[in-house]
Amino acid sequence: MIVFAFISIAIGIVLLLITFFTKINYKGKAVSAILGISLILYGSFTYGSLNPVPVIETYDVASKQDVIYPIEKVQLVSPIQYDVVKCRILTMGVYPENHDKDIWVLLKPSDDKYYPQSDWTNTSYKEDGRWQVVTRFGGDKNEKYELIVYETSKEASAYFTQIVEEWKTNDEYPGLQDLELPSGITKVDQIEVSLENDCRGIF
Repeated sequence: MIVFAFISIAIGIVLLLITFFTKINYKGKAVSAILGISLILYGSFTYGSLNPVPVIETYDVASKQDVIYPIEKVQLVSPIQYDVVKCRILTMGVYPENHDKDIWVLLKPSDDKYYPQSDWTNTSYKEDGRWQVVTRFGGDKNEKYELIVYETSKEASAYFTQIVEEWKTNDEYPGLQDLELPSGITKVDQIEVSLENDCRGIF
């Protein structure tokens, strides 16, 4: 079907070129133009239906605090303690040179369960001493959350990745109990934030 869509678009373009650059009568030009435009529209619509444009996820940036230098450990820069945050924010921080562990952000809302946060790569994105991860809240307005940053071993990181993939596949996010947290995780920071808006059902 994709090949057929491209062929339709190509033929439509050729017909339009014939319309504008050949010496045919007005009736022929009109027919050629109508067919060309129709084929381009049909091909474009067919391609778009088969390959829909992905929805670009947007996020807000919460309050930030200064980085403590020299950077000797993983630091959480944003959000900050007792921040009031939007439904989808970018949690970010810094890490020291030669840091070789994965960084995970887990949310703990009022149900006392843990929810690992992930981008498409699942772990927090790390580059040039900075890390970040899109963090999605799904609670009620003014609900309080613990936002916890962990360093993880490869095994613990793989466990969180598997959990996130299972939740996405099933479209169910039951959360993790305390006893379900893997070994090989070290808490780096923990803050409390609250929601500015009602975030239920928006993801």
